Amino acid sequence: MGQTADVSAVVWSAAVSLAAWLWLLLFQGWFWRTDVRLPAARDPEAWPDVCVVVPARDEAAVLPASLPSLLAQDYPGRAEVVLVDDGSTDGTGDLARELARRQGGLPLSVVSPGEPPAGWTGKLWAVRHGMELARARDPEYLLLTDADIAHAPDSLRRLVAAARTGGFDLVSQMARLRVESLWERLVVPAFVYFFAQLYPFRRISRPGSRTAAAAGGCVLLRADAAARARIPDAVRQAVIDDVAVARAVGRSGGRIWLGLADGVDSVRPYPRLRDLWRMVSRSAYAQLRHSPLLLAGTVAGLTLVYLVPPAAVAAGVAAGSVPCALLGGAAWLVMAGTYVPMLRYYRQPLWLAPLLPVTAFLYLLMTVDSAVQHRRGRGAAWKGRTYARPETAAEEG
Repeated sequence: MGQTADVSAVVWSAAVSLAAWLWLLLFQGWFWRTDVRLPAARDPEAWPDVCVVVPARDEAAVLPASLPSLLAQDYPGRAEVVLVDDGSTDGTGDLARELARRQGGLPLSVVSPGEPPAGWTGKLWAVRHGMELARARDPEYLLLTDADIAHAPDSLRRLVAAARTGGFDLVSQMARLRVESLWERLVVPAFVYFFAQLYPFRRISRPGSRTAAAAGGCVLLRADAAARARIPDAVRQAVIDDVAVARAVGRSGGRIWLGLADGVDSVRPYPRLRDLWRMVSRSAYAQLRHSPLLLAGTVAGLTLVYLVPPAAVAAGVAAGSVPCALLGGAAWLVMAGTYVPMLRYYRQPLWLAPLLPVTAFLYLLMTVDSAVQHRRGRGAAWKGRTYARPETAAEEG
């Protein structure tokens, strides 16, 4: 009797999981599709001035693979690069100057903001310093890009043309992350997949949409929209600064576009699980606004949606329950099917699709660990610099 009741509970859980996956498949903004790329655009009659701001802290290992691609941008208008060396100890600033001397191309300025005052987290103090310097040049657009991002030669002109043609105040591309090590293959495509599930790209570009997000590695921002939204001062305490910036721009009436990138790639390696774990756990609990209630809901949701289907298949086979195995298998099949486009985008083997529950379980553990670290008083960190965290959720913008 007890075993029958247990199987019945699993059957109902599998049925709910399948219903959740059908809803996600059809009604969550087609999040699983990977064809949201820079829209078709016309070249403007006159190309606007652009200033590229690159916050960098101890980035000497990746700069040779990224900075030359910015300096070599084939941009018809006036553009320059400002690299903000935020207290590096590995010679980042000197290396940047040497690369610019050898490479030529767009003019490069290397500046240092000094230590951030209280109330500034992550790289935002460096971004503020770079934006202030850029505004002295009075550009129409600012390109905020990370030090590990390599751009195709036409990246800047395509971003500007898309922004001008579509009337967007913020155009962001989610850089293609590196997928070479075993752990990168298992974790990285899922990272982008989960992000798109939370912030469906198609919804973001709709006028009046309440969904706002950006990818911090590549954000083209109109200078007047940044001023109107008080960027970055308005989001100075945000750990997830890219999403906070997009929300601030959206609240101030700006139009936003976000999609997957072609020709914008991260060169930063994450060869070990602990490297990826640190990347995810740094901001996972902040994403939940440091709320224990949201954390509990997230753990329950991940369990129901991602872990119940394979568990139901195993329980159905073990107990000889055909409904249990079929419902779990159907939910698992829909889950894997929605993951296939992202694997194709990352040029990964499709046999990774059925392993998504394993990756989801890792993300569940990373999220819990993020909350544990926060509760232990370990604040947000960026490149070895740690910040005390306020207990309110208001800092996320």
